[in-house]
Amino acid sequence: MAVSFISGWIFQLLVDTVDGLRCRKKTNQCHVRPMCRELLLFSKAILCALCVLAVSPTLSDAGIYRIDKELLSGSVSIEQIDPDPRGGRAYRLRYVVNVPWEIYWRFKTDFDNQFLLENRYIEEHRLVEEHKDTVITENRYSDSAGSVFRWKTTVHERAGRIDFVLLNPQECGQRFHYGRIRTVSIGERTLVVQEAFFDFFGAGVWAHYPWAGGMRHFLRYTARWEQDTVEKLREHYEK
Repeated sequence: MAVSFISGWIFQLLVDTVDGLRCRKKTNQCHVRPMCRELLLFSKAILCALCVLAVSPTLSDAGIYRIDKELLSGSVSIEQIDPDPRGGRAYRLRYVVNVPWEIYWRFKTDFDNQFLLENRYIEEHRLVEEHKDTVITENRYSDSAGSVFRWKTTVHERAGRIDFVLLNPQECGQRFHYGRIRTVSIGERTLVVQEAFFDFFGAGVWAHYPWAGGMRHFLRYTARWEQDTVEKLREHYEK
């Protein structure tokens, strides 16, 4: 509603500005002072329009940031979404953590840590390189048959977003694997939205397998593990 109001205001301002730039009273000269004022208004209108386009969610994002009672009570939302054009599978995982955004963000962007080893699916974790907003890490998973997954992670703090991509997919038996994590402050809590796009032999079976070992079981465990872990480490990241 707020975006619609601002968009309408910008449209009306543009119309008024154009009208103001026309010559008045059928003369061949325009009024200089009103013209300067309206040119300034025109510039402001363009700037506002760009801001609205920058911060407004696209139609494809509708519903991503929807927060219902189930999420607030600790439940986890998992859905399959349209995959990469190359094929494979994709998911959207949504959950709420019971700490403010600033604490969660410090927790999530602490790549040189040992708490990840408490996750039963992670056997090894190592920070390889960190340069400005880009981080390289290596993980070895319990079900990866010894493969080392090398991840490139890009942190966009102002947008509250983390992008990740697997740098060595072929070594890990995959065609590709990438995604993003978006975070939104909701008072004393934080909404987390993770989307990933991947392809490997058996990806379709894994994505639909409803029992332990399938995608839903893995994602649900991971989200709940993170909900518990960030609360346990809250005091550490409050500093």
